[in-house]
Amino acid sequence: MARHAGAGAERLDLVVHGGQVVTSTDVLDVAIGIKDEKIVALAPADLLPPAERTIDARGKYVLPGAMDCHIHLGPEYDDWRGGPIAAAHAGLTTLLGFALYDHQARETLPQAIKRLRDETEQQSVLDFGFHFILAHTPYILDGIPEAVEMGVTSFKLFMTYKKRPPRMCPDDFVIAAMERIAKAGGVTQLHCENGDVLDFLENRAIAEGRTAPKDFPPTCPDWAEEEAINRAITMGAMTGSPVYVVHLSTRLGLERIKAAQVQGQRVWTETCPQYLLLDDSLMERWGPYAKMGPPLRPATGPDRDAMWNGLAGGFIATVGSDHAPRVKAAKEPGWKNIFVDPEGKPIPFGNPSVETMVPLMYSEGVVKRGLPLTWMARVLAENPARIFGLYPRKGAIRVGSDADLLIIDPEPEWTVTANELRGIAGMTLYEGWRMRGRPWMTLLRGRVLLNQRKLEQEPGYGRYLARTAPRPPLGGAVR
Repeated sequence: MARHAGAGAERLDLVVHGGQVVTSTDVLDVAIGIKDEKIVALAPADLLPPAERTIDARGKYVLPGAMDCHIHLGPEYDDWRGGPIAAAHAGLTTLLGFALYDHQARETLPQAIKRLRDETEQQSVLDFGFHFILAHTPYILDGIPEAVEMGVTSFKLFMTYKKRPPRMCPDDFVIAAMERIAKAGGVTQLHCENGDVLDFLENRAIAEGRTAPKDFPPTCPDWAEEEAINRAITMGAMTGSPVYVVHLSTRLGLERIKAAQVQGQRVWTETCPQYLLLDDSLMERWGPYAKMGPPLRPATGPDRDAMWNGLAGGFIATVGSDHAPRVKAAKEPGWKNIFVDPEGKPIPFGNPSVETMVPLMYSEGVVKRGLPLTWMARVLAENPARIFGLYPRKGAIRVGSDADLLIIDPEPEWTVTANELRGIAGMTLYEGWRMRGRPWMTLLRGRVLLNQRKLEQEPGYGRYLARTAPRPPLGGAVR
């Protein structure tokens, strides 16, 4: 970093120059002028006023700050201190995490929001917001309007996990929640699998002694995801609520979503790196560590190609990590029975993924599959910001936006190893993967956050993000 020697009017705080600036639609040869945490200019470097500091990004790609819009943090997972630190090392600048209220104490949504906001502001190094998970606790719906006023505009319901009451929500509760969410101006997120079907198939597998790790994926068939997606879309049409299908994993489900989108319904979806890159053969090697919901799909099936094609065609709007790590001890009983432990408690779902998402999307999506850099800016920045009420404050490189930047060095070749990861899981399903390109630097609100694999900010730097109503994401083919 060096001082800028140019002439001009009022001094800037920072200028980023020399790199190719990547938006969701264009790749530009401009410099970025930053002052008071905001982007204030996009112009050739020699036309900008002098700056207190400059960053020479020659040979690098400068993208909007990356967002993980699907991450689980809290007591069972990485906490809101360690999780954001790990995410920041991986090139992220904003986290939208799933939050829980204390239903046993009949905590309301406004009470939970205030409690978690105050706690997290002391812990997170990244800017953050919450999606609230609504369990089948009818009293909680009364707090939705005030929650939206407090900046929480997205609410998730599970259509499965029958063995984890009150997690699974019946259709009448889903409809009631959708009506409240739509009226308040929010978006309904749904984990779409038919929970009754999955529970029946799981119980039958247990009764027949089919409890090895490889026996798990067949109890979660692709049509059970599609059937639940169909119900979610139909209920969304009935109530007027935008529908956001989380962690899409199947071609069948994608085709139903595409049909709704063609009809003009506000139905949006995400997928995750694991459904783009991994398959159910990993159940043999990793056993319970690879148990997730929905499951990894068959190696010879159509689903992984469908997810890539859905992204390239603009039907899948975002990529989220679904980071849900567990300590190894919690997963270990699953080697003997992948469904339940000796006490009948379900073997936990989920795996670590926040630290690999950004580099995987560059290495696998851009380098190996030829997707344009603008695609990364779309699915990791602008579209999440649009859907979850943060655009154009976040997700964009434009005058007036927060100065959040992800700068990628396209040259490094490296190997993923759990020894370099910081989360509680102590493993990664991508162990040994060869990668090309790596986050080199990030900026969060105009200050350097990640600098060549070292953090320059401390926990507590992050701010709570009050969000507004959803905007439709960018669609259409990316190339």
